[in-house]
Amino acid sequence: CFLLLCSVKSRGGLSSKSIIDKIVVLKSKRILLIYTQNQVVKTYKIALGRQPVGKKEIEGDKKTPEGNYTIWKKGPHAKYHKYLFISYPNKSDVINAHKKNKEPGGLIYIHGLNKRYAKVGKLHTLSDWTLGCIAVTNDEIDELYKLIKVGTKIEIKP
Repeated sequence: CFLLLCSVKSRGGLSSKSIIDKIVVLKSKRILLIYTQNQVVKTYKIALGRQPVGKKEIEGDKKTPEGNYTIWKKGPHAKYHKYLFISYPNKSDVINAHKKNKEPGGLIYIHGLNKRYAKVGKLHTLSDWTLGCIAVTNDEIDELYKLIKVGTKIEIKP
């Protein structure tokens, strides 16, 4: 996986006390939106998996999943600064992969940049470089990390 980028749009005062109740990723537009009470409060520019078109189906396909998930864990990441762990695969993902006699893969995150490329900042979004994750800058993952609670719903759309 690689990184996700932020700060295109912000409405109102966004603080660590803001309650983010939903995340929506629009893969085709390379943006991540965070919502409070059905209102977009901030938009982030992102990078995706190296094969961004289509739904993740099997381990190693370098695609970012599509569907409804939750943030089920978060923490520091040894390689990519911090992460928000996405609950991929869901039951449907597992069934679909097993129909192909393959594994669905996992370890899909929203994460920051590694130390070597952290200085690149928002330029990381000029190409899709992750193994299936959603990438943002380190400042953006720091912000998201503070705002997003475990259990937050995330919808990843084509």
